[in-house]
Amino acid sequence: MRRRDPKELFDAATGGDRLAVARLISLVEEGGAAAREVGRLTFPRTGNAYTVGITGAPGAGKSTLTDGLIGEVRSAGDEVGVLAVDPSSPFSGGAFLGDRVRMQDHALDPGVFIRSMASRGHLGGLSLATPEAIRVLDACGRPWVLVETVGVGQVEFEIVERADTTVVVLTPGTGDSVQANKAGLLEVADLFVINKADRAGVHELERDLRNMLEMNEALAAAAERGDAAVWRPPVVRTVATTGEGVGELWKTVRDHRAHLEAHGQLETRRARRLEDELREIVVRRLEERAYAACAGPEHDRLLRALQERRLDPWQAADALLDGVVD
Repeated sequence: MRRRDPKELFDAATGGDRLAVARLISLVEEGGAAAREVGRLTFPRTGNAYTVGITGAPGAGKSTLTDGLIGEVRSAGDEVGVLAVDPSSPFSGGAFLGDRVRMQDHALDPGVFIRSMASRGHLGGLSLATPEAIRVLDACGRPWVLVETVGVGQVEFEIVERADTTVVVLTPGTGDSVQANKAGLLEVADLFVINKADRAGVHELERDLRNMLEMNEALAAAAERGDAAVWRPPVVRTVATTGEGVGELWKTVRDHRAHLEAHGQLETRRARRLEDELREIVVRRLEERAYAACAGPEHDRLLRALQERRLDPWQAADALLDGVVD
């Protein structure tokens, strides 16, 4: 098998070769023609995996919680893929934390595939390669995919574009409820987890979260009209280090999935994500062409015209874009 041939890697990966799965994701991370070929091969075989996004502030215990959820999936006899999106190393461009450091208990389990992915400086820490990596795991037969994010910047909003269920992890005594409200996480969370619930302040945090949910106008209106199709995000307490509450969390995730399926909302969510991804790809491709145009002689000519006040910046931009979109 040639290491860089997407078709051979794909055939091997769908046949159960874990190394080939890892190499496919590496191609996706690198981008370019090989990544697009991986996407072409995997896409027709996707749409079966259920994706759970796990996000929240650094130090909330997301990795330990993810480790516990892996155990729940495996206890049910299902296989699972995990993508842990880490800060990029400024030296190598790779992820700081490796999968064996984070989730050692499952590193040798053939039913578990864990991959650390570098954000590579992308806004919010969530790599643009993430949806393609999810599709690789989906095409290779993993019925569950967990995506854990580093939890900084805009990542809380980006993960909801990649996941069927979004889990927001908070901890007591850190002002997380206020931050959740400010960041708009109430709008994107499908369920809240108060991890490290053995600490002081857990009652206050849960009270604050429930009060915020009570003040949510959309949820209040749905409750008033008795609309069962509107999901009200539950609040689950866990102590991930001991496993307390992790089983309840996994049950709540499955309850949310059942709710989406019962009300026809799962396919609607997925269709919206594909639309968003298509728009993002188009923007990125146009951005690449725009940067190329800004390095050519036409750019230099327009810059001189700007400096001489013969054009304003908007006119110059329009002239450059005319060449980009032709």
